[in-house]
Amino acid sequence: MNKNIISAKLLRWYARHARDLPWRHTGDPYSIWISEIMLQQTQVETVIPYYRRFLARFPSVRALAEARADEVLKIWENLGYYSRARHLHAAAKEIVVRWGGRLPQNRKELLSLPGIGEYTAAAVLSIAFGQSVAAIDGNVSRVISRLFALRKPLGSSESRRHIRTLADQLLSKRNPGHFNQAIMDLGATVCTPRNPDCLSCPLRGLCKAKVLGLQEQLPVAKKRPTLSHKHMTAAIILDRKKRALVVKRPVSGLLGGLWKFPGGERGAKETIKEALCKTVCEELGISISVGKAVASIKHAYTHFRVTFHVYQCAIERGRPKSQEGRLWQWVSPKELRRLALSKAERKIFDVLPHS
Repeated sequence: MNKNIISAKLLRWYARHARDLPWRHTGDPYSIWISEIMLQQTQVETVIPYYRRFLARFPSVRALAEARADEVLKIWENLGYYSRARHLHAAAKEIVVRWGGRLPQNRKELLSLPGIGEYTAAAVLSIAFGQSVAAIDGNVSRVISRLFALRKPLGSSESRRHIRTLADQLLSKRNPGHFNQAIMDLGATVCTPRNPDCLSCPLRGLCKAKVLGLQEQLPVAKKRPTLSHKHMTAAIILDRKKRALVVKRPVSGLLGGLWKFPGGERGAKETIKEALCKTVCEELGISISVGKAVASIKHAYTHFRVTFHVYQCAIERGRPKSQEGRLWQWVSPKELRRLALSKAERKIFDVLPHS
């Protein structure tokens, strides 16, 4: 198969059918970096308004570096995978200190920054700096697997090596940024996971999977593990002014740095109420009485599902204090809206009395 022909056909198709996306109207490396981080594990349509708001608030590396962490998380709220926002903030600070606010053009230096892996480094280097590096994401892997009828499951080390070799061979050296975006667009809009639109594909005459009638069977996916289910507790504790007690999560870990209602995961041998009393005491050093159930809220994360058991509670003994350095505060509904909360915590907020 002539790989130059594939590249030429793909670039001609892209010239006519490229998606009109805001980050494609700039050559600014900072803006391109922000878009690539936001696009990790997130649909393009979801990203666009966040991208515009983020750049309006933090128009440069230095502006991002000088922002407070809470500001960054609030702008990011509901986009998910919050470690991306924390890593962006940390990386911006490093870029200011090490390179005067300019994104490095060296692969090794880019990879040394928080939140930048092989794909993101390749995308930034090729799109922002015109370097000949193939950027391989899920869309690219799927297109190449079908194009060459690869039978090894995606995600296996052998499959990754093979796809990397083929992507490097296909890459247009004259216009690597457009090539990388072209093959991503093809995977996102034509060579989709299910029901690929082969009739609209510029590579249909060269695709081995199409010739063999395997376009629906390829690529071979790894078996996904069954999602586990966790039971979480949340305490609604109000003071005399009807302000709610909230606590800040540790910076590291899931949803790090966001605010939450007190509570935590139920242990295997605990009742919901036992778990609620225990976790609130661990977080804030107080004993509570558990009142009536307020809501049972279901939520799904990438690797597990959760049911939040929400109860009205009251402080029986002690005063809230920072355990292990965790911040806490009493907040009115208006103040709570300004805090960075996860989507699940927003669902809990929605069932609170807001009078």
